[in-house]
Amino acid sequence: MNSSNPSPARTVRLEARDGRLTGPTAGLASGFVQVNLVILPEAQANGFLRFCQANPKPCPLIAVSEPGQRSCEVLAKELDIARDVPAYCVYRHGELAATPVDVSDLWQDDLVTFALGCSFSFEHALVQGGVAVRHIDEGRNVPMFKTSIPLQTAGGFSGQTVVSMRPFLATEAIRAIQITTRYPQAHGAPVHFGDPAQIGISDLMKPDYGDPVSVHADETPVFWACGVTPQQVLMDAGVPFAITHSPGHMLVTDIPESQVALL
Repeated sequence: MNSSNPSPARTVRLEARDGRLTGPTAGLASGFVQVNLVILPEAQANGFLRFCQANPKPCPLIAVSEPGQRSCEVLAKELDIARDVPAYCVYRHGELAATPVDVSDLWQDDLVTFALGCSFSFEHALVQGGVAVRHIDEGRNVPMFKTSIPLQTAGGFSGQTVVSMRPFLATEAIRAIQITTRYPQAHGAPVHFGDPAQIGISDLMKPDYGDPVSVHADETPVFWACGVTPQQVLMDAGVPFAITHSPGHMLVTDIPESQVALL
């Protein structure tokens, strides 16, 4: 793709790089894979890789960079990982220290980037399949919740799964499950639907991350494993330093969604 006539995915990245886009990326660059980012010093990267391998549902690995690289050809050409995300989170010793829109000044030669699949990637398929997505329709960030669903301990990391929620009528929920099952690299099928209390969620109007959305009396909440899970795990582990995307503010890649779908 000629950089003078960029693809929709590259347009989103350039807008983030220039500071014109600082909001969530849900519904943007339809047809292209979006990814969660976890950026760690090489000293912690090995353990985190084992954790991802042990927990592929919340942490589906798309790509891993070489230490110090701010580019990754697997994800996109002319990519700058430190500037092409609308908003980042910086963690120090398990605490959220900052939420910048550019982390160039924090970059280190030993940083390893993990790109993890994101449920935003299957939302285009849902809409194409005639299933409306509530947070897109309402112009909000997807609601995300901490749960009681345990993760597999590995690499020095442990904790509970974070989920994203989308409400549907019963017939729509069945269709959504059918569609998302085809996208294992974007969290795949839901991990739960129905009563949120069964997975430790007390109030759908009070998400731990993102924004609340309307849930009507005749609708069923459906929950998918979420790429914010690693952020909670990093905080629980008290890692000295880490950078991630801000919840809902993804890196949009040049990878077509069709490439990660099971046909």
